[in-house]
Amino acid sequence: MLSKPKIVLSWLVFLLSFASLFLSSWIILPAPNMFLLTLAVGAPEVSPWLLLLNLLSLSLAFFYIRRRKLQRFACIFSLIGLLICAWVLVNIPLTQIQMAKAMKQGLGANYLEQIPVEVRAKMQTHPFDLVNFFGGIASGKTRHQKDIIFASPAGVPLKMEIYQPSEVGKYPAVIVIYGGAWQYGNPRANSEFNQYIAHQGYTVFAIDYRHAPKYRFPAQLDDVRTALNFIRKHAAEYEADPERMVLLGRSAGAHLAMLAAYQPDAPPIRGVVNYYGPVNLPGGYKTPPNPDPINTRAVLKAFLGGSLEELPNQYEIASPINYLTHPLPPTLLIYGSRDHLVEARFGRQMYERLHDSGNTAVFLEIPWAEHAFDAVFNGVSNQLALYYTERFLAWALFKQ
Repeated sequence: MLSKPKIVLSWLVFLLSFASLFLSSWIILPAPNMFLLTLAVGAPEVSPWLLLLNLLSLSLAFFYIRRRKLQRFACIFSLIGLLICAWVLVNIPLTQIQMAKAMKQGLGANYLEQIPVEVRAKMQTHPFDLVNFFGGIASGKTRHQKDIIFASPAGVPLKMEIYQPSEVGKYPAVIVIYGGAWQYGNPRANSEFNQYIAHQGYTVFAIDYRHAPKYRFPAQLDDVRTALNFIRKHAAEYEADPERMVLLGRSAGAHLAMLAAYQPDAPPIRGVVNYYGPVNLPGGYKTPPNPDPINTRAVLKAFLGGSLEELPNQYEIASPINYLTHPLPPTLLIYGSRDHLVEARFGRQMYERLHDSGNTAVFLEIPWAEHAFDAVFNGVSNQLALYYTERFLAWALFKQ
């Protein structure tokens, strides 16, 4: 007969095993709503921690659960969780190889040799590092300016945040545009990334734009173009080189970055970095993801002011994939295979169109990643994305 404390302990360990499996399962399960999407985004990015949690629950189940049936189920739960987490970690080396190959195919086999040695010396030495995962990615000392108003369209003050290297100088500019379904967000997003990139030797401008549904397209594009003009006009003041600029965006921000860079009258842009951005709005409306936690059609209607049937021309005009009639800046596209907001197939379609039209492009796909995979800065997917993003930036802005 088991004592009451041992029974309680057995059930606690069983619940730990179940919880470990539940959290790990979102590495492979599609999220049906926005609440569970948070788990689906985060689970693969913290998979090393989840692996340890499953190991712990398996060990505790083996040694501390005395009821055989309960122990069997607990061990099964933990083993399944272990296998799911291991799937991510085992796939990292293969994904690294595929990404390295894609970079060389897109930029040239010797693209790294075109980057100055002193710039290469600052970059991450490994695509994925467990030390960085558990200890964090060091950012270094930078300067940071907040709440700089660059425009006030329709009376709406638009602000930017600027991150600069610690030493005064003249640096290439990276203009960062946040995501948020064109409806929410602010320039304070992804501050760890901005600080890191500034420490690498860039002036980073994190810019704002007006939000839908109150302000509909092309208001957001107009705001990005206004920001670019402001940055070019005040480049010397903020220690930026107006002739060496890259646009980098996430999700809706990536969409705006591409549109702004692809305009026929765009200022000189050396490159575009697209993290999981919409590129084909009619395609996204016609075939939304399944499941569709964000309600893609509702988001597009709010952004453009109506359905595809009502505003077909607006959907075409707002799609970066339709701007391939002239030479475009080199473009880096990074998507997650498990993205249920902006499916990776659209990123690949964009890459193929860019490649076929004679433009320089690189497509990187992360097998386990969901939308917004870089929300965990030292997570598995963002380490890979950051490793190749900083190489693309250096190639585009420093190449000799």
